[in-house]
Amino acid sequence: MKTDKTKTMKIIQKSLVQQSDNPDAFLFNSIVFGPVISRRLGVSLGINLLPINRKACTFNCIYCECGKTPDDIGNSILPTHDEVTKEIEKIFFDLRLSNQSIDTITFAGNGEPTLHPHFPQIVDKLIVLRKKYFPAARIAVLTNATRLQKPGIINALSLVDDAILKLDSAIQETAEKINCPNETFNIESVIETASQMSGKCVIQTMFIRATVDGNSIDNTTDEEVTRWLEALNKIKPRLVQIYSLSRIPTINTVEKVDAETLQNIAAKVQQLGIETLVTP
Repeated sequence: MKTDKTKTMKIIQKSLVQQSDNPDAFLFNSIVFGPVISRRLGVSLGINLLPINRKACTFNCIYCECGKTPDDIGNSILPTHDEVTKEIEKIFFDLRLSNQSIDTITFAGNGEPTLHPHFPQIVDKLIVLRKKYFPAARIAVLTNATRLQKPGIINALSLVDDAILKLDSAIQETAEKINCPNETFNIESVIETASQMSGKCVIQTMFIRATVDGNSIDNTTDEEVTRWLEALNKIKPRLVQIYSLSRIPTINTVEKVDAETLQNIAAKVQQLGIETLVTP
């Protein structure tokens, strides 16, 4: 079965809502969205456990296409466990009925999916529904890894096929400048906890250059890459995904890194014996 690309793009457009305070930022306006064509995950059906009209995240990344994280994310209204699972099964049924296939079912959406208080239970239910409707599809989670130490999160991530953890820098100062965390954040703690996942996780890194408030940010320098490689050697992920900008970022001074630089960095990862995927 093949998904019609034109039809897929129409679905994406219907699933996006523009933020009034940032005309270049977009949010998904449904619990389930897509399927979308992903550069790294193929035909991906997205699951948004976050509000449908605002971003909710522990980061405020300077490159995020969802715009700025609101200051009052604690007041965000999240869909209930029942709402999520019923919507997933409904969409699964409709996709099967229309003979559409999917490669990946991806927890993504308007921020950090592990913020949902019932994230582990929803993962459990999705595994059951995946077996019933799309047994060949993989389950992926895109997470910034800030909540790995919360009860149940590591276990839930161990059950999915692709636990994709963000690691944009192994240097605290740079990570703070790029990811702009809005809660207590320690990159060494993230690296240590990720290393306890028995090599099952995927590390995803966005390489950028930017000038923010007069400060230069560049996570492609020799020092940055060396420290990042040291972190990878400790975490020992089964795969590293390297990429740069593909959408309009929150801050317009963020620049895309060229493909040659990405390939040079990837070659150093491969020397560690770690599989690497580059998406220019």
